[in-house]
Amino acid sequence: MDGGKLLDKIKGPQDLKTLSKNEISNLCCEIREKLVDTISSNGGHLASNLGVVELTIALHLVFNSPEDQFVWDVGHQSYVHKLLTGRYDLFDTIRKFNGISGFTKPCESSHDPFGAGHSSTSISAACGLAMAKAIKNEDGYVIAIIGDGALTGGLAYEGMNNAGRTKEKLIVVLNDNKMSISKNVGAIARHLAKIRARPLYFKFKDAVEFLLVHIPVIGKKIRNAIYASKSVIKNSLYHSTIFEEMGFIYLGPADGHNIEEVSSLLERAKKLNKPTFVHVMTVKGKGYTYAEQNPKAFHGVSSFDVETGGLISATGNKTFSDIFGETLCTMARADENICAITAAMASGTGLSEFASIFPNRFFDVGIAEEHAVVFAAGLAKNGMKPVFAVYSTFLQRAYDQIIHDAAIQGLKIVLAIDRAGIVGEDGETHQGIFDASFLNTIPGMTIYSPTTGDELSNFLMAAVYECDGPAAVRYPRGCEPWMPENFCSTFSAFDLYGEGSMNILIVTYGKLFSHAAKAQNMLSAQGYNVSVLKLNRIKPIDKACFDIASFYKQIFFFEEGIMTGGIGEHFCEKLFEYGFKGKIKNFGINNRFIPQGEVEGLYIMLGLDAKGIVDTVLKEII
Repeated sequence: MDGGKLLDKIKGPQDLKTLSKNEISNLCCEIREKLVDTISSNGGHLASNLGVVELTIALHLVFNSPEDQFVWDVGHQSYVHKLLTGRYDLFDTIRKFNGISGFTKPCESSHDPFGAGHSSTSISAACGLAMAKAIKNEDGYVIAIIGDGALTGGLAYEGMNNAGRTKEKLIVVLNDNKMSISKNVGAIARHLAKIRARPLYFKFKDAVEFLLVHIPVIGKKIRNAIYASKSVIKNSLYHSTIFEEMGFIYLGPADGHNIEEVSSLLERAKKLNKPTFVHVMTVKGKGYTYAEQNPKAFHGVSSFDVETGGLISATGNKTFSDIFGETLCTMARADENICAITAAMASGTGLSEFASIFPNRFFDVGIAEEHAVVFAAGLAKNGMKPVFAVYSTFLQRAYDQIIHDAAIQGLKIVLAIDRAGIVGEDGETHQGIFDASFLNTIPGMTIYSPTTGDELSNFLMAAVYECDGPAAVRYPRGCEPWMPENFCSTFSAFDLYGEGSMNILIVTYGKLFSHAAKAQNMLSAQGYNVSVLKLNRIKPIDKACFDIASFYKQIFFFEEGIMTGGIGEHFCEKLFEYGFKGKIKNFGINNRFIPQGEVEGLYIMLGLDAKGIVDTVLKEII
């Protein structure tokens, strides 16, 4: 599966326009082979990209990128777009260190006008791009491609609300595959289901419009008057969708795997010269049986065996997500007030079992993190114990709600923060390096950072039952890291490892303790007396930690997070307030975003692996 002869010829979108109908059909097969072959090795988003092959080709046949600008929502379904826009030769490097990104990236290609990694941003961005074109009197259309799952995010409607009032050349293409990462939920999913079920209504609408337009002299005026009205007549004739009510012309639904049908709809949208909503229906995972049968499992996948569909990297060991889910189920059996909330990530956060056992206490709110936090606050206000499981990178979207709706009111919501710290190949938009810093700024917030599964279980219970206000438990992606055999967690606010003379102290928390403990062993073997202070509760830090640290001559704080406003910065400042007279230095991620790459390789790049910690200590010690 090397991509085939046709893909070799595609150096840019214009080359598509020279292909015959039969060649384009063959190209679709080649693209799917290339996707399966590459992602089975590199990991990435498979099912969503298999589903947009024909749609992407149709877009490039009808429009002229980069003059016409494509804004892919989230950007995870842009792999086909990358293959057709001059990045085929680099495609084998996708998601690798110094390779091409698994998301859209303007610095990578002029065909990526806007970067993305989170959901529901495309319509707002496209609206801005289109308005800028209009102000500068530039030619070209702007096309936002958004999935039905992303329509559960409120930002999509903020964008539509403004875009529908403009007169710009803006087209929104809805890629409707009937599911996002988790099964779509809520009123929007039901609304789309109704639209899919009534294609005859839209054929009737087209027929009415055709007849009106062809009435001599007054036909177009009548059509425009009816369309602009909010009357019963319009609703009777057109059976309006929510998109039309927001100011868009609605076209569809169409078969997203029929290139001619989609192209025809897009050509029609171009001629309207006003905000238009094009609805296409696709099959997630199309062309690869395992992905079609289980699109959820092949949404974001690690390396897998193409023949069997089995994960190659699966170890059989429990992940932190698994342990979190099992612990919460155990707690919920004993406490009927415990509720679980997810933002379209039930499987990814380990909540599938909870959803099955306690359906009345499980809430998937869709891709709506802000709503999830406020919803949790409302549950808490009336006596429930809500736990919101969310990836660190997505929690960033709810910062205001944590402050305004939970912390200020002193409401006990628990944030189970998955994928905290470096996560690897998804790159800048997904690294969980900000949560400790931004949560550290919030008064009344309690934050735990476990290193092991047992600690996660214990600190989750502490967050639910021992904290008065909002609390967070942050834990890394994957399975437990290496731990020294002679370490025994106390499950308290801190642990001290490797006690010796009061000379050198390394302070850290979370997964990074594993590297710090290895560094301590390496330094001890070289004759240095080093201890490691492991913070388990990183906000508030126990006063005893400062008392212990005050006895040491040299202190090194290492953290797997942004340094500005981080735990290390706070620890150093507080320690000096306690009268510390020794030397202390803080090391972490300094004012930068972290690129894609394997986790361990990124640790080495940042100097946060065991050897990097040893080298830093040896360089800095007096």
